[in-house]
Amino acid sequence: MQQHLLARRQAPRPSRSRTLTGLLTAAAATAGLLLTGLAPGAQAVAANPYERGPAPTNASIEASRGSYATSQTSVSSLAVSGFGGGTIHYPTSTADGTFGAVVISPGFTAYQSSIAWLGLRLASQGFVVFTIDTNTTLDQPDSRGRQLLSALDYLTQRSSVRTRVDASRLGVMGHSMGGGGSLEAAKSRTSLKAAIPLTGWNTDKTWPELRTPTLVVGADGDTVAPVATHSKPFYESLPGSLDKAYLELRGASHFTPNSSDTTIAKYSLSWLKRFIDNDTRYEQFLCPIPRPSLTIAEYRGTCPHTS
Repeated sequence: MQQHLLARRQAPRPSRSRTLTGLLTAAAATAGLLLTGLAPGAQAVAANPYERGPAPTNASIEASRGSYATSQTSVSSLAVSGFGGGTIHYPTSTADGTFGAVVISPGFTAYQSSIAWLGLRLASQGFVVFTIDTNTTLDQPDSRGRQLLSALDYLTQRSSVRTRVDASRLGVMGHSMGGGGSLEAAKSRTSLKAAIPLTGWNTDKTWPELRTPTLVVGADGDTVAPVATHSKPFYESLPGSLDKAYLELRGASHFTPNSSDTTIAKYSLSWLKRFIDNDTRYEQFLCPIPRPSLTIAEYRGTCPHTS
């Protein structure tokens, strides 16, 4: 009995430092449990401050309108230089901070009205979108590329919505010669985060210089810029290390991008979200590579994406 009592008296007591360490560990574990109980949106904001809008679903990216109410402002050609004016579409709310931005060029002989549907649709998903007119409707792709960049500079530096735009997160799109212009713009300004030529046309078929993640969209029935001599060579010439994709629309023509098209909108939105906003919630719609369907004749790409 005396030995037992002696042993209890001699047993070492936990030091204050060990006790404090244990308390801190327990507190950290409790904090972790509390953090995992946060709403999914709160966790997403912490992980990526550029995410905008609710978690995407197939229905939401195919919808004709996203979660943001939008406004628009016209830009007169007389008030700018380097391009022909246009229309800026933007989310009305400023609660989420700044947005990534995209400038879109029309094709040969066309006006911004031919691509206006994309401005409304993409803005409602959380982008500032500038659909432009070119200096003349006959401008070639190299000129349209320079005009896309001039419009981006105006949008971020002088426009009435410049405070809504994150100038470090920009992209370009275009139809036909405007699509060829989007490749020219990406070649000239490697800081761009995304480029999307829609049934693009350009006399230059090879683009190994590009460093911008690029989604090339072609149409199986295109007789103006056949995929065999335009979109496919564009895609195949892009660097193998680049995040890139090739989408060939089924049952489509050169002019399909001139009217509302769910497949174009779905994959363009996913590409812009993934690379302008670094929003990996949209990766699920790009990888694994989409399979042929009623609207997709072919899809190729680099998966998983690395940018």
